[in-house]
Amino acid sequence: MDETPKRFDRIIAILIQLQSKKIVKAQELANRFEVSLRTIYRDIRTLEASGVPIYSEAGVGYALMDGYRLPPVMFTREEVSSFIAAEKLMQKFTDPSLGSHHASAMYKLKSVLRSTDKDWLSNIESKILMQNQEPLFHDSSPNTLAILFESIAEKKQILLSYKTAEEASNRNIEPVGVFHDHNNWYFLGYCHLRQDYRQFRTDRILGIQKTECSFTIQHDSLETYLKKNETIPTIKVRILVSKKIINYIRFEQKYHGYVSEKDVGDQIEMTFMARDIQEGFPRWFLMYADYASIIEPEKLKTRIRELVENYLERLS
Repeated sequence: MDETPKRFDRIIAILIQLQSKKIVKAQELANRFEVSLRTIYRDIRTLEASGVPIYSEAGVGYALMDGYRLPPVMFTREEVSSFIAAEKLMQKFTDPSLGSHHASAMYKLKSVLRSTDKDWLSNIESKILMQNQEPLFHDSSPNTLAILFESIAEKKQILLSYKTAEEASNRNIEPVGVFHDHNNWYFLGYCHLRQDYRQFRTDRILGIQKTECSFTIQHDSLETYLKKNETIPTIKVRILVSKKIINYIRFEQKYHGYVSEKDVGDQIEMTFMARDIQEGFPRWFLMYADYASIIEPEKLKTRIRELVENYLERLS
């Protein structure tokens, strides 16, 4: 098999990637193209021999010399299709500021497409729709993500007005990273008010502004802190659920530590390893309590009784 066309495509892709970032590591390129480091070194030498000005530093990576730019890039139809999906997601899942910047970038991308590809794009982009969901950002703080990104990039603290279930408070935060989970945007940061790392949900942010105060701490990666959260002790929970409503349960079961299930007559016995049987799990369980029962633990049964009794007192 002739590897020349495949190698040519890879070298061009490497050149494009070099322009996309300030520094690109050889291992990063090897991982992307699933080749050895030796192959990447050879491809870099080929680019250099063809006149591409590449700066390299041992242990750091490769970079294009300042001022060097590629000619306009042509896109495949598959790449054009991916633009549509990205555009629809940006419209629904990011704040207005980032959405407008992405829309501007999309106009630039579309401007370099061939006429046939523009027709291809027009024929399908109006046929793709993202359904509405709960608001991801508070009305008083619509551009939360854009400010968080700036803060993280510039290492500047933010002043945050945040509403928890109990109260609203103002805090100085050093954002570490942003992530999407359970149909919501969150960010993790060091809270100077609590003197510890805390997680914040964007739809509870009443106000956010970047300050001129620099970070005071050298933070680890976002993944490091999220993995620490995974080590929170779990408690085994077993419940019996009527098959009449099992589909409703399955819709959110993964968020509550779902492990396994088995048939028990006209019911399903479900097993969870739950992290929160004081608030999260019991309140979720009460949504389906008329069609379900708790096998274990007793601590969960006690908490459910407390919640029900509190509610009954309010009714009387």
